[in-house]
Amino acid sequence: MLHNARARAWAKMRRPDEVLVAIDQSDRIFARARDGEDEPWMAYYDEAQHHGDTGHAAFDIALMPGQSHQLATSRLETAIDGHTDAYVRSRALSGTKLATLTMAAGDPHQAVAIANRALTEVGKLRSKRAVTDMEELSSASARYARRPEVAELRSRIAATVRA
Repeated sequence: MLHNARARAWAKMRRPDEVLVAIDQSDRIFARARDGEDEPWMAYYDEAQHHGDTGHAAFDIALMPGQSHQLATSRLETAIDGHTDAYVRSRALSGTKLATLTMAAGDPHQAVAIANRALTEVGKLRSKRAVTDMEELSSASARYARRPEVAELRSRIAATVRA
């Protein structure tokens, strides 16, 4: 968790090399984890959570010029697939980030599909972070706003953010 926090901080400072080192360190430590060894307050930290946390750090650098989307996409997909309904907020946040990344990568059709699932889940939440992420998704989709499915998505985002 501490390496993930460091990766997220490096990402916000736009330092991709340091982000990747911190993610690698986190991966190596997580790979050594064994069931039953952690404190009870760490029970939530499973493979989905690990991939979500590292995926969010990778997301921030993936949007930088010259950076690959592959690591962030892979991590966020694993997080979304692994989070159970008990962790709907985490799944929705990772979904929103993946939709934004997919939109930025130039695949608005796939991004809309990912975003609609996340929006359904975000609509059940009251999270300032979720609202901010949705606003970022809306901004990323602006260049495709004339496409009917993207226009509908942007309208749905606006309604969700206002709610």
